[in-house]
Amino acid sequence: MNIDLEKVRSETPGLINGIHLMACGSSLMPKPVIDAVINYTVLEGEVGGYEAEAIKQEELDSVYDTVAQSIGAQRHEIAILENATVAWMNAFYALPIKPGSRILTSEAEYAANYVAFMARAKKDALTIDIVPSNAAGALDLEQLEYQIDDRVGLIAITWIPTNGGLVNPAEGVGKIAKKYKIPFLLDGCQAVGQMVVDVKKIGCDFFSATGRKFLRGPRGTGYLYISETWLELMHPVMIDHFGAPWIAREKYLLREDARRFETWENSYALRVGLNCAVNYAAEVGIEAIHERTWSLAKYCRNLLGEVKGVHLTDLGDQKCGIVSFYIEGCDSVELVSKLANLNIIIGTSSPPSTLIDFEIRQLPVLLRASPHYYNTHNEIESLVSGIKSIL
Repeated sequence: MNIDLEKVRSETPGLINGIHLMACGSSLMPKPVIDAVINYTVLEGEVGGYEAEAIKQEELDSVYDTVAQSIGAQRHEIAILENATVAWMNAFYALPIKPGSRILTSEAEYAANYVAFMARAKKDALTIDIVPSNAAGALDLEQLEYQIDDRVGLIAITWIPTNGGLVNPAEGVGKIAKKYKIPFLLDGCQAVGQMVVDVKKIGCDFFSATGRKFLRGPRGTGYLYISETWLELMHPVMIDHFGAPWIAREKYLLREDARRFETWENSYALRVGLNCAVNYAAEVGIEAIHERTWSLAKYCRNLLGEVKGVHLTDLGDQKCGIVSFYIEGCDSVELVSKLANLNIIIGTSSPPSTLIDFEIRQLPVLLRASPHYYNTHNEIESLVSGIKSIL
C-alpha cells in the first residue's frame, strides 16, 4: 500500500513552520484530528458540556471499538485514560503481586515505570531484577527464561525505549510469560502509530499507549488494554461511581469491563481527537506507515553516520523510527536550540529517562531525531546539512 504523501502533507498544517522530526515526543497532528478537537470544543461552548456529550454519544462510544480493532483486542478490554503513564500505572498498582515477589524488567526501562517498581518494592518487599541484553542490545530471551523461578510475580518491559531505536522482542517475552503463567505488562508508548500492534499475538496481559507520539493524536490521551482473563482479578487502586457504581448503602459494584479504571469526568474533546487519530492511521495504512517511517529513519542513520564526530547509539537487530546519537564536543541541548533557529526540530534524551541503560553504556545527553511518514528525504538531508553548518 502506497502513501499519498502529497495528501498527507497537505493535511499536516504544522509542516508550514519548518521541519519537524520529533514524532517520538509529540508528532504533528493531521488537520482532521485538529478539527475534531476544535469542533467538539466549539459545540460544548454552544450547547453545554452535557448536551454536547449527548449529541456526540455514538462517536464518543466508538473510540473503544476503534482502539480495540487497532491492536487486535475487544472493546471491553479497553480503558481510555489521560496518558500512557496513567494507563500503565493503573495496571501496575492494581496487579495482585504477592509480597516478596520478583519483578523482571529490561535494561532500557523507562524512568516512570522504574520509579513505580521502586515505590511498590518498598511497600510490598518486592525485588527488581534486570534481565541482561543480548549482543545486539535487546532484551536477552534466554537470560529472561533463565531468571524465572516461582517468585517471579511480573514481567514488565518497554517495547521501544524512549532513548533510541531499539525494538525489544515483545512477542518472545509474551511466549515465555505464557509458558510460566506470569503476568506480562508491556509499555507500548513509542510503538503505536509506527508499527503493527497485535496484543493477542504478542501475548501481553496489559498494554499501555499514548495518543500524542507516532499515533498523531492530541496530548492528554492514552489507553490501557487489559486481557479479559485478568479483568475480574483487577481491582483499581482508586475508584469512583463510574468505575464502581454505588448500588446500596454499603455496597458498590465494579464494572465488568476495563472501564472500571476510568473516572466519570474526562476530556470528551480529546477522546474525539484520539478516535480520529486512530482512524486516520488506519486509513493511511499502518503497514505502509511502518515501512516508510523505518525507511526514513534508516536513511537518517546512514547520512548521520557519514558526519565526522557523530556517534549513532541505536541498539538492536531491528531499529525503529527513533534515531539517537551524540556529537563529540557538542552540547546536545545547545545543538537542538540552534537547529530550532533553522526551523529544524529534533529533541534530546537525558540520562534520568532511562538511567540504567545510560549508566551501562556511559552515554551523554543524546540527540533524538524521529521522522514520521509525513516527512521527506529532503527534510532528512536538511537536518544533516543543518548539523554540519553548526559544527
